[in-house]
Amino acid sequence: MNHYPKIGIRPTIDGRLGGVRESLEIQTMNMAKSAAELISSNLKYPNGQPVECIIADTTIGGVAEAAACAEKFKRENVGVSLTVTPCWCYGSETMDMDPHTPKAVWGFNGTERPGAVYLAAVLAGHNQKGLPAFGIYGQNVQDADDTCIPQDVQEKILRFSKAGLAVAIMRGKSYLSMGSVSMGIAGSIVDPNFFQEYLGMRNEYIDMSEFLRRMNEGIYDHEEYERAYQWVKKYCKPGKDYNANPKSEERKEEEWKIVVKMAMIARDLMVGNPRLKEQGFGEEANGHNALLAGFQGQRQWTDYQPNGDFMEAILCSSFDWNGTRNPYLVATENDALNGVVMLFGYLLTNTAQMFSDIRTYWSPEAIKRVSGHKPKGLAETGLIHLINSGASAVDFSGQQEIDSKPAIKPFWEISKEEVERCMSATTWCPATREYFRGGGFSSEFLTRGNMPITVSRINLVKGLGPVLQIAEGYTVDLPEKVNRALCDRTDPSWPTTWFAPRLTGSGAFKDVYSVMANWGANHCASSFGHIGAEMITLASMLRIPVNMHNIPEEKIYRPSAWSMHGMDIEGADYRACQTYGALYK
Repeated sequence: MNHYPKIGIRPTIDGRLGGVRESLEIQTMNMAKSAAELISSNLKYPNGQPVECIIADTTIGGVAEAAACAEKFKRENVGVSLTVTPCWCYGSETMDMDPHTPKAVWGFNGTERPGAVYLAAVLAGHNQKGLPAFGIYGQNVQDADDTCIPQDVQEKILRFSKAGLAVAIMRGKSYLSMGSVSMGIAGSIVDPNFFQEYLGMRNEYIDMSEFLRRMNEGIYDHEEYERAYQWVKKYCKPGKDYNANPKSEERKEEEWKIVVKMAMIARDLMVGNPRLKEQGFGEEANGHNALLAGFQGQRQWTDYQPNGDFMEAILCSSFDWNGTRNPYLVATENDALNGVVMLFGYLLTNTAQMFSDIRTYWSPEAIKRVSGHKPKGLAETGLIHLINSGASAVDFSGQQEIDSKPAIKPFWEISKEEVERCMSATTWCPATREYFRGGGFSSEFLTRGNMPITVSRINLVKGLGPVLQIAEGYTVDLPEKVNRALCDRTDPSWPTTWFAPRLTGSGAFKDVYSVMANWGANHCASSFGHIGAEMITLASMLRIPVNMHNIPEEKIYRPSAWSMHGMDIEGADYRACQTYGALYK
């Protein structure tokens, strides 16, 4: 049974009987059906199934029919509302009044009936009542009998629907803190008010000793463990041991057994596992309904137990010993703010996300000084080194392909051969014991170049609240000698991604150095594809302003009320978010 929220389509109509309403019934309902077909044909849930749309039982000409539609949507688990009409309707009588449901209105651009007039009137009503809505209106006039949806209208419907579903899917889910604050990192000081008021999520907490309890008392699926351990032995290639005093092979094997159990236990803590109930552990079988989690690790855990790198990397990937499956998002060092943008990217793309340090800006001059190589192409203006020991999904080795180009795909599109290529391109180095006294294993891979990616981060600012920053750009290939020279200056046992942000020539994107200098924290999340425009739309729904981005102005899509908050669109974003406040406050 599909438990995901649905998109509700509301066909509104001029309610005047005696010639007006009757002449519009078929056209209005067909608009709703066309919108539903567009959405279901193009968008999928995180499980790979087509997004479901629910259409009101009748067209909506007045408040009684609007109320009946609202009741149906409540029964059908509708989380996103799209109103469509080709004509004038009575705005305040037909509008969607639910304050927590993302909403948009598509007014047909035709001259026979004034759909555009209704769109303007009902958006004014939404703004006057403090219920922001997105306006959708095609650039070109259509004939009344034209049933196609113009490309510009399609783009807005799909962008709104993607972001609206992300909002709806997050609501009621949990963020699970496995441990507490890691090494004083502010992002791991988890703020429950942010999760509750902005995302509609609750916070769950467990101590890291729960991992020890479950390992010691055998609270995991033992049959799955044997299968997982054999898979690890077959596919997890040993990497170079950079430690001056390597551990024995016997101890390394013991640590592999521990980290495999850690991965299974973290997943069970997040989403539960019915197999545990069969073993007599009914409470543990329930999990914490977590859509996102974070693992503290350092230092209380990693000073005496193997680190969480394998657990984080394999859970964040799109596959494991059970085959391809949806990623289980786990933020390194319990950095919940970085975890949230991983969640945004995942819900917008259905693909694995990468957690990284935004570690070093390499100028062209510094690259040449260290390696003797003058960077060219995407690298000629400098690079940012994305690297981290933990939750770098193995998908980001770049071994999956779309049209023979490196890519990251939803799990249901990934072939067995692509899984094997990702694993073959990854080695697992014994953890550097200067950082991880308890041992463990870090994934090491080099991301293939020329992949479009979007890097993002949420930061909390005292007195302001959350702000989002976004940088679209590309991964970059460096000659192996150059890559080695640069990587060997940091921890070479960790995965590396060379990132070239797209520059605009002004502000934070005037050069690569400025992107690095303006980044708000030590971590970032990466998603495949250029999805900055979708992130901006999603942020506006949640009332989170964007303080830094390199998205062309023509792609920015926010509720109509944002244009009432001033002529500079980014300042207006701040003012609108302040006016309306957090979505669930």
